[in-house]
Amino acid sequence: MTKTEPKDVFLHLLAIIALYASAVAFLVMLFQYINVLIPDILEQGLYQLQSYYSSIRWSISSLIVIFPVYIWTAYYLNKIYSLEPEKRNLRIRKWLLNFTVFVAALIIIGDLVALIYNFLGGDITARFVLKIAAVFFVATSVFFYYFWELKNWSTRSTSSGLKISDMARKIFIYLIIAIVTVAVAAGFFIVGSPQNERLRRFDDQRVSDLQIIQGQIIYYWQNKEKLPITLSDLKDPISGFNPAKDPQTGADYVYNVKGSLEFALCANFNLPNLESGQPSVELPTYPPQYYPKTADSNWKHGEGYTCFERKIDPELYRPIQKVK
Repeated sequence: MTKTEPKDVFLHLLAIIALYASAVAFLVMLFQYINVLIPDILEQGLYQLQSYYSSIRWSISSLIVIFPVYIWTAYYLNKIYSLEPEKRNLRIRKWLLNFTVFVAALIIIGDLVALIYNFLGGDITARFVLKIAAVFFVATSVFFYYFWELKNWSTRSTSSGLKISDMARKIFIYLIIAIVTVAVAAGFFIVGSPQNERLRRFDDQRVSDLQIIQGQIIYYWQNKEKLPITLSDLKDPISGFNPAKDPQTGADYVYNVKGSLEFALCANFNLPNLESGQPSVELPTYPPQYYPKTADSNWKHGEGYTCFERKIDPELYRPIQKVK
């Protein structure tokens, strides 16, 4: 019996762990693609969309690092097998391969059960079917590849049939690598470039700053029954409040008094804002009016200089001195 060395244990464990991590990251990425491209009215909201994007970015990061590790480890192990064929009989290899086939088979069975159950319950939606298809694709790919590994080695010979089988295996591997590469590239298209994401984060911070300043202006009016003349009037050394400045340029936000109850807050934005449930890029499959307008439309902005005009309702925001 071939002796198992520490290097063998390390390489086989690394390959299997990288495989599982890559499969999970790939599935999470596909699920979030489906969530973005086929929105659900029950999951509307800007923060929900940002959560999808965050998951996509994490999955892309994981695949960029972990999937090449798996490819390299599998390639290195195959080189070892070609030089030392007896290494294919290592106990740890057989255990891990059989366990992987077993897990993949369980996932496929569970996938089919869930599909039939939801079909019988009349709860078949495009999102559900696509997610089931994604799980089925990943599980069957892993199952058939490693099942082939086990079966092929048990009947290994020098026949021409084996050469054809090896060629089919290589084609399958290249196809999977191509699919993962295309899926990762699609992620950059859906969530936008890193540069755009940073610019958008500056814009989000601007909106957050303006919301806080707006709240302080209303609180100022409730206490003094007049609007502040400048933003510096809002400074409060006791509470420590100091009006924020533009996070990118360091300039003050623009504040204009329009009347006794009316004011405007303005800022320069890098990009148009993301609306509720709308992806960062236009996609032909996406229904543009799928979601109703929500509270975030109160801070809708385009690219460039944008002002948000507000009017205080004295019945809604009553002066504090008159509140009994």
